[in-house]
Amino acid sequence: MIDLYFWSTPNGYKVSILLEELGLPYRVIPVHIGKGEQFKPEFLRISPNNKIPALVDADGPDGEPIALFESGAIMMYLAEKCGWAFMPQDMRARYGVVQWLMFQMGGVGPMLGQAHHFRKYAPEKIGYAIDRYTNEARRLYTVIDRRLAESEYLAGDYSIADMATYPWLRAHKWQGQDLADFPHLQRWYATVRARPAVQRGLAVLEEKVDKSGAKPTGERWDNLFGTRQFSTPEKTP
Repeated sequence: MIDLYFWSTPNGYKVSILLEELGLPYRVIPVHIGKGEQFKPEFLRISPNNKIPALVDADGPDGEPIALFESGAIMMYLAEKCGWAFMPQDMRARYGVVQWLMFQMGGVGPMLGQAHHFRKYAPEKIGYAIDRYTNEARRLYTVIDRRLAESEYLAGDYSIADMATYPWLRAHKWQGQDLADFPHLQRWYATVRARPAVQRGLAVLEEKVDKSGAKPTGERWDNLFGTRQFSTPEKTP
């Protein structure tokens, strides 16, 4: 059995979507990041960077359990575990997928996350930061749009690169972007969104999603963005 340590964030959805696409049985272990559950010693043993998602596969390599953190590494592991599903074994094709996965990990996630933060959550509206990250988000959307003008999916065939990127674009309005400005991306976005496995992956812990749009305050703010993020981790027994 696979245990997925999860909360309803783009990085969490990347892995739940892939697990649904693969048809692997898995158990969801909620880690409520607003309540600070990501700082518990038992979670830090699995995810030392105190971030979700994390994964424990009881049937890992050679039949021994394996624990993994970092969503991109988890996706690559699951793809390889399932006979190179959604990530080709052929070296040239595989690195076509890996480069777009790294593009998401190194660019799309961090930069769109900052655009989202400064536009929606920052306690002070800092014009430079809003402009900086909104413009960078637009640049990244343009890179994706250009790629999808020549390819149905990011790496040719549907792959873990598409699954990794799609959840980050769902908040495009909060990132200051209009999908109508990117017609090739918009076509791809609708195609990925319509996949049944994607819809199932996005439904994980749906009842826990805060749809109010309210800014976090108090302890929740500290756990997500404030002092708790930078404090000394609790000691692991």
